[in-house]
Order: sequence, then C-alpha cells, then structure tokens
Amino acid sequence: FRSGKYVYKPIMNQTCCPQYTIRCQALRFQPSKSHKKVLKKMLKFISKGDVSKVVSEEEPMDSHIEDAVACDFAYKSESHVSQSELTLLSVDRTEGVESEDKDAGETREEVNVQKVESCSLQICADKDTPVLGEPSRSAKMVHSPPKPGKGADLSKPPCRKAKDIRKERKLQKLLQNQMCASEGSPLQADQLLLLQNSKSKANQPKTIEDFVFVSLPDDAPHKLEVRLVPASFEDPQFKSSFNQSATLFAKYQMAIHKDTPSECGETEFTRFLCDSPLEAENAPTGPECGYGSFHQQYWLDGKIIAVGVIDILPYCVSSVYLYYDPDYSFLSLGVYSALREIAFTRQLHEKSPDLCFYYMGFYIHSCPKMRYK
Repeated sequence: FRSGKYVYKPIMNQTCCPQYTIRCQALRFQPSKSHKKVLKKMLKFISKGDVSKVVSEEEPMDSHIEDAVACDFAYKSESHVSQSELTLLSVDRTEGVESEDKDAGETREEVNVQKVESCSLQICADKDTPVLGEPSRSAKMVHSPPKPGKGADLSKPPCRKAKDIRKERKLQKLLQNQMCASEGSPLQADQLLLLQNSKSKANQPKTIEDFVFVSLPDDAPHKLEVRLVPASFEDPQFKSSFNQSATLFAKYQMAIHKDTPSECGETEFTRFLCDSPLEAENAPTGPECGYGSFHQQYWLDGKIIAVGVIDILPYCVSSVYLYYDPDYSFLSLGVYSALREIAFTRQLHEKSPDLCFYYMGFYIHSCPKMRYK
C-alpha cells in the first residue's frame, strides 16, 4: 500500500487490525447484478439525466450480508439446543370443526378459534412441566428443522431474459418472411451469420464494456469524460487542473472523513496523492501511457467530479485512493470508478499481456468506508 512516497506492508501476525490485500483477475471478472445496476444508473444519468438522487451511496448486497454476518449472534446447532429453549406452540379451539361436509349444499362452517394469549408462549424448563396459561389439551412440540431445497435443475439451461427471447423471435420471423418473398430461395450467408450472432449475444452475459463504451445520442443532457493524467507537475494537464482537483479533495475529506481545512490543504494533498516514489517509464512492451503514478480524472460537463489515483505497474493496476464530489454520491462513484479501473486494466492488457491484475489496496472488515470494495 502506498501513501505518497511511503510504502506500507503490514505484519499480519502482529497487527491488531488485519489488512487483507484485494487482488482481482481483471480478465475473468464478471459484473454482478448490483454492479450492473450502478453502471446502468450512470448511463441513464448521462443519456437522460433523470436519475433520482439518493442521500447515501448505494452499496452492493454483499456488504449488507457482511453486516449481518458480523453481528454478534451465537450459533447453535440442533443437537446443542436444550429442551428448555424450545417454545410451545398451541391453539385451543373452543368449538369443534367437522373434517368433512356431510351436506353438499353447505358452503362453509364458522370456526371460532381462541386467540393464543401471550402467557401461553412461555419457555418450559421441562417438556412435562405445565405452564401457566396453557390450555388443558396436550400441545405439540415443533422443533423439526425445515427440509433443504433441491436447488436449481442443472439438467436444464439457465433462464433467459424475455427481452432477448423476443429479439430472437422477431429476427427469425423476419428471415422467414424474406424466404417466402423470395419464393423459397435459401437464406443468404449474411442473414445466417446475423441470426447466429444474435443467438450468441443473447446467451452471453454483459460485460463492463457493454455499459461503459456505448454510443450516446448527440443531445444527451450530460457528458462524461475520463482523462488519464500523469501525477507530475511537469505535465501540463496535471498542472492546469491541480487547483480544481485539490479543491475537490478538500471538499471530499471534510464531508466524508470530517477533516479540518488545515488537514486537507494543498500541501497535504500534494504529499498524500501527488508525490510518488515511482518514476515514469515507457517500456517497449508496456502500455502507451507508460508505467508510473497517474490521476484518472472524471470530468462531467466540464468539471471534475471524481479522481482515482492509480499506479500502473508491469503486472497490475493498483488503486491508491479515490475522492469525489459528495454532491454526486447518488451515482455510487466508489463502485463505478472501481469498475472503470477494471475495464481500464483490460485495455492495458491488450498491449501488455503481463498486465492482468487489478489491486484495490487493503480491506479492513471493521472499516465501514471500505465496504464498497
């Protein structure tokens, strides 16, 4: 982990707060449903501009599951549950109900069921010990665990989206009409190829690139541009955008991390996110941008709304830090930027085959601000 010119490596067998390295194999990554939701939200905001704002940044469902797992609940298996911990469940019917209707003309019988009072739901010290408030009839003990489900039928193909099925049927119908119009002449090769490509695309899950690199209409209300700028004052783009980037950093730190203005000034910003021990290098087999430390700036309608600080290394892209405009937290920029950086790693892999990993620094389970990872 890098912070400015300092590089850290935790001693796991001595530290009180274990920090686990997150490494993603970018080429094998498949976005989850929650990831696609974030990508669609950004795409909808740019193309239509009608995304409803949410106060807090959305998190994937996995983070909520982790919150539930982290709760201090003691688990007990069925064999360890004592008889005294079971609750008696009973209902005393005041009037009997006939099991079958003898008269076919009868449509219903009124059944009066006495409500179970709160005192009848008590914990028994022993199953033979009577409980105050219990009815005189014997109560049945309910403690059998539910039967496990059989799960999905692996012998059948996975479910497909109705939208993809409609597209395929429409294309098949169109080709059949063309056959009839040409008096039974065989389908042309390009038509067959179009049908095969439609089937293959319908069966393949969408990737990050399908959501990110899409053509937008000319009259789109917003324009998003991602610029890769070397973290060096010798670079003209970095120098010209330094003040705007430093101001955004201070706004983020004070709003999200509750820093004071003296803790997030330009000096602290330079020391933390601009200075780097890495020297820029352009290798023959490396990416066109070269190796070193960079700022990936997200420009929305001519202003910076987020900056991802990354290190491009021979074998990986390492995410150092991300800061964004809190006014745009409804776009889930933490998740969105991570997905964009994974897609960026794939782009670099096309030129540099050895570069195939994406690092997100360290993960600390007890830190809520790291849950988006």
